[in-house]
Amino acid sequence: MPRAFVVVMDSVGIGGAADAGKFFNGDLPDLGANTLAHIAQACAAGRAEQGRSGPLQLPNLDRLGLGAAMRLASSVPFPGFSAEPQGRWGCAKEASPGKDTPSGHWELAGLVVPWDWHYFPDTAPSFPADLTARVAALAGTEGVLGNCHASGTVIINELGERHLQTGWPICYTSADSVFQIAAHEEAFGLDRLLTLCEAIAPELHAMKVGRVIARPFIGNSDQGFSRTTNRRDYAIAPPAPVLTNWVQDAGRKVHAIGKIGDIFTMSGIDTLKKGSDAKLMEHLFNAVEEAEDGSLTFANFVEFDSLYGHTRDIAGYARALEWFDSELGRLLPRLRPGDMLLLTADHGNDPSWPGSDHTREQVPVLIAGLDAGPIGQVKFVDVAASVAAHLNVPAQGAGKSFL
Repeated sequence: MPRAFVVVMDSVGIGGAADAGKFFNGDLPDLGANTLAHIAQACAAGRAEQGRSGPLQLPNLDRLGLGAAMRLASSVPFPGFSAEPQGRWGCAKEASPGKDTPSGHWELAGLVVPWDWHYFPDTAPSFPADLTARVAALAGTEGVLGNCHASGTVIINELGERHLQTGWPICYTSADSVFQIAAHEEAFGLDRLLTLCEAIAPELHAMKVGRVIARPFIGNSDQGFSRTTNRRDYAIAPPAPVLTNWVQDAGRKVHAIGKIGDIFTMSGIDTLKKGSDAKLMEHLFNAVEEAEDGSLTFANFVEFDSLYGHTRDIAGYARALEWFDSELGRLLPRLRPGDMLLLTADHGNDPSWPGSDHTREQVPVLIAGLDAGPIGQVKFVDVAASVAAHLNVPAQGAGKSFL
């Protein structure tokens, strides 16, 4: 039986979302945001030379059809990416009223979000007093720090020392529907942080806040603070069956790599592998070698987004893309006959854009292992329908297969 590998390159958008004007970074609408095109422009202009040099080089993605997908999605100019596609290629647009991780992943898995998410205002304080009081009570502290919109890497450097002095958890949010709690992995304790997030999550979910995220970090004021890979997302469970359930209900195995397990609350998932993106790539290689016939492997590579998109680090984002492309070149020859590897994204996060939040964009859909040719502009939900068709399992969502 054929196998399917769905790989989400977190935040690798290609612009051209028709409704981008309805989504904002601060007061600026996302009109014109284009993660990949603007990175390519910066690289070609010599504005992304830290740890790399020259034009953006993604030959393996380009051969699958990345350049063709970018031209289909928008008219934003970008240098290079002129290879003749050797895979199936297209772009996908999102219907859900959000540009966040759960919205993108749920829809890629066949479920359009059926409600409006709750977002916290960009004010100080951002959270209701009863919510922060509840967090403090659960943490056993007299209060919380933060209580604002912030970049996670910035706020731990600003408040890390005060956190060590007081023991109070750092609570912050973003333009996404999230409530994030950062705490020192050693001084506060990782298990204590995870227990706190798990305890407060049902109350946030009842408000239709999509995720409570545990953000452990280490370090001190002399050496600096840095987040660890022990992040944990406590997400609302999908309210209807999604691709992972469809495959598992058909008696097949479903393997999750990265934060897929958190996003889908392990629903329809048999195994989970986590770690840094470098470690996740090892897990993906192992899955290509070992996954059962008829199985689905669903992976998310988050560091494009978490390390470089939100921090607006163009050179770092370019380095990550080039590393991923190089690894992809090693991975593709290992696919078995009949395998399908589908590469896509869940939203954009243009590192050239003002602000620090996601950007509303279309995403590439690139497929290796089948024939070559365009699939056109499709919907996110069509990805799930197409994977189900490849695996020959019944699809329950609203999407249509483009295979």
